[in-house]
Amino acid sequence: MTETISAPAPASASRVTPRLFYRVLAIAEAVTWTLLIAGMLLKYVAGLGSLPVLIGGSIHGLVFITYALTAVLVGVNQRWRVPTIVLAVASAIVPYATIPFDVAMDRRGALDGEWHREASDDPRDQTWVRRLLRWFLTHPATLITLFVVAVIAIMTALLIVGPPGGWK
Repeated sequence: MTETISAPAPASASRVTPRLFYRVLAIAEAVTWTLLIAGMLLKYVAGLGSLPVLIGGSIHGLVFITYALTAVLVGVNQRWRVPTIVLAVASAIVPYATIPFDVAMDRRGALDGEWHREASDDPRDQTWVRRLLRWFLTHPATLITLFVVAVIAIMTALLIVGPPGGWK
């Protein structure tokens, strides 16, 4: 009997890259636009009440917040300029715009590479924001926990304030 030993997968194959993380959230954000629009159609065209909008809107809101935080995290990691990060977040406001933005950034190579866990010779790596990012990237459990807590805190605050147009 011959035993076959396969080489372990490269470490990068099992990790979530900035490109993959960003792309998954960009697509999810676009998909949840569909849920929200479908909920609005069910409410206003089919007359099914506000429950479909509540469900679609809640899911969309949660993914929107997660996408926005992801755009900031990936943007800082990839050394995007602040206007580019703002544009990435703003692309979520327009239905389905996160996908063409993702494609454009990918074509420019702005999503290439790994997470920057170590400083390079690039002067931008010497800022406190980049040092903080590197610390979080070397402590992934802390980063993930803080990310999830931030999403929950923002979502909770927005739920307390109330839905858009609901302040009448």
